[in-house]
Amino acid sequence: MLTVVVYIDMNPKSPSHQWLGLLICLVLVFVAAAVGGLASSSAGSFFMELNRPPWAPPAWLLGPAWTVLYLLMGVASWLVWKQGGFAGARGALTLYGIQLVLNGVWTWLFFVMRSGSLAFVEIVVLWLLILATLIAFWRKSAVAGAMLIPYLLWVAFATALTFSMWQRNPSLL
Repeated sequence: MLTVVVYIDMNPKSPSHQWLGLLICLVLVFVAAAVGGLASSSAGSFFMELNRPPWAPPAWLLGPAWTVLYLLMGVASWLVWKQGGFAGARGALTLYGIQLVLNGVWTWLFFVMRSGSLAFVEIVVLWLLILATLIAFWRKSAVAGAMLIPYLLWVAFATALTFSMWQRNPSLL
């Protein structure tokens, strides 16, 4: 919590604060990734039990794909923060924070609670929040907004995959 408060109060125009801001943005996004990752850490056998559609990516691809997406998200949030600090981008960064929380929640709904219906509804809401965040980021920095496009597309794909697996596995999800 102290980290977030320090981050909010930092001067985004100071070169030393910019580096610290980037570090904080990356730490925050990877903490969110870790929270979601906790839910899937022991889900390998469950995932292998699921009847997956033929277009589902192999399990080994998910880690590298999400790592790249989280890096892009962290740098994008930093670019937005850099424009005018938290005060100058409060709405965009608040949307970002909310969607980041929902990003981690999906894994808990799907792998821990094993609720296909809740996971599907949640990921649809997540996709809408990502779209809103992308638009808000784009207004602050076109580069930051563009950096969220792969994330939006991946979550659109994940939404279809969630729905398909929920429908194919009614006794497990």
